[in-house]
Amino acid sequence: MAGLQAVHKTYRHSQRYLEILRVLSRYGFYDLISQSGFDLLGPLGKKVSLKSPEDSVMRLSRWERVRLAFEDLGPTYIKFGQILSTRGDLIPVDLVEELKKLQDDVPPFSQEEAVELIEKELGRKVNELFSEFFSTPIASASIAQVHRATTQEGEEVAVKLQRPGIRRIIDSDLEILSQLALALEKHVSDLSNSNLVSIVREFDLSIHKELSFSTEASNLERFGNNMRKDPAIYVPACYRKLSTARVLTMEYVEGTKITDADRIRELGLDTKLIAQRGIDLELKQIFEFGFFHADPHPGNLLILSDNVICFLDFGMMGTLSRSTGELVTSMAMGAINRDYEKITRNILKICDTTGEVNLRSLELQVTELVDLYFHQSLENLDMAELFASMVDFFPRNNLVIPSDLYLLGRALLLLQGDGQIIDPGFNIADQVAPYFKKLAHRRFHPDQYIREMAISSEEMLRLAKDMPYEVRELMEKAREGQLKVNMEHQGLNRIGRKHEQISNRITMAIILASITLGSSILVLAEVPPLWHDIPVIGLVGFLGATILGFWLLISILRSGRM
Repeated sequence: MAGLQAVHKTYRHSQRYLEILRVLSRYGFYDLISQSGFDLLGPLGKKVSLKSPEDSVMRLSRWERVRLAFEDLGPTYIKFGQILSTRGDLIPVDLVEELKKLQDDVPPFSQEEAVELIEKELGRKVNELFSEFFSTPIASASIAQVHRATTQEGEEVAVKLQRPGIRRIIDSDLEILSQLALALEKHVSDLSNSNLVSIVREFDLSIHKELSFSTEASNLERFGNNMRKDPAIYVPACYRKLSTARVLTMEYVEGTKITDADRIRELGLDTKLIAQRGIDLELKQIFEFGFFHADPHPGNLLILSDNVICFLDFGMMGTLSRSTGELVTSMAMGAINRDYEKITRNILKICDTTGEVNLRSLELQVTELVDLYFHQSLENLDMAELFASMVDFFPRNNLVIPSDLYLLGRALLLLQGDGQIIDPGFNIADQVAPYFKKLAHRRFHPDQYIREMAISSEEMLRLAKDMPYEVRELMEKAREGQLKVNMEHQGLNRIGRKHEQISNRITMAIILASITLGSSILVLAEVPPLWHDIPVIGLVGFLGATILGFWLLISILRSGRM
């Protein structure tokens, strides 16, 4: 049945499959095609004309050709490539660097389509919603484009519109991607352990979040509520009444791009302070609120007056639970204090495993990694190089970093890059280490213990409250004969045999003692018949007991254990 469903999906997307085949062949990946189970196309496969790649294409590196193929395949694959570029722990570093170059600039859709979308989503005419709507978009990408507008109340806004038909295209491409990933893992030996299916599944979840502008609006509001009291940051307002799942309206903010370092200096702003604030704000989002901007690249940051930073685009956000945050803090302090055992223990708590983990080898590699990077002063620590080494370290030890933790590290590295644009000597390590020390100090503060005790007390009270009901339910199941206990023993057969052997020997010893005792009583009572004044029955008993005793002694000596 599963095979028939796969064939049905393949035929339903046959034209798109043929297009993918042509693109892959054009960039020299015919060998991949021949190994990946494309025979599912059946007779349709004969329709495809696979051209050999041009010499100029084959002179490019393998990863350059992957990037160009993704760009030719359109928005889904561009987005897939961009998300892959954030997971250096799952794909080669050289491919990560290449995928970062993916271009997402596409021609805008027409003004008529934009107006139709707004009116359909918001249920009113554009001129009733906005006093002014600029038909030319200020930005255009594969999933959406952004227009400036003015509300009826005279407020400047940015209106983000989802590209018409993009959800259908992405859903179709995702089905194909899932099939391709499964086929490649199954048929291409080099990719059998690549977790391609898991990567596609993660991408599916990520891109559907990005397609929901309602989710992005919620992210924006939550982010604003968390950070509203901090004067170092500005968060645009969200206009909920002018937003839907396909239209997002937010405050339009005028500012200077962080890439325009000369302009920032001309305005008399403090570049060192701005670079430091970027890291401080991200660390605050991560460790105080557990909800952080996961994509703070230069295009998503504006610099305002008074050295204030404005974050934009809230489609990609990361989360960090309190317990995981404490483990990360503990691990960072372990690195600073050279506590290798603590680091190893926390790594195993945080990461998932894909196979057997050699604990001794893991701790040895942790020791080498920490000694390599933390023997020097923090101002000389290269965080980008450290992060790259860690990305290589985890899969080598059958460990997988949770995606949000990878996003955390990537976000901090992006902000280091942003800071170095305006302050070339900026180093994130100078701020991260003191921040972790402050977090560790706060963790052992009496107030923190009181809070944790309060939480534990609440959990204990809840447990005590629920226990009578759970015990009653357990007893009712036992009374009705529905209580089942599944047990599986391993390696207990040998122990069982040994117990049986011991039991047999004890039984034999008891019988031996009984015969000896009974025979003694018969001899003393001189019970007839007699032989040389010795009772015959007692004599036979003594003889039997002697033989039995010798046999028991020999069996014990043979076993080698007394």
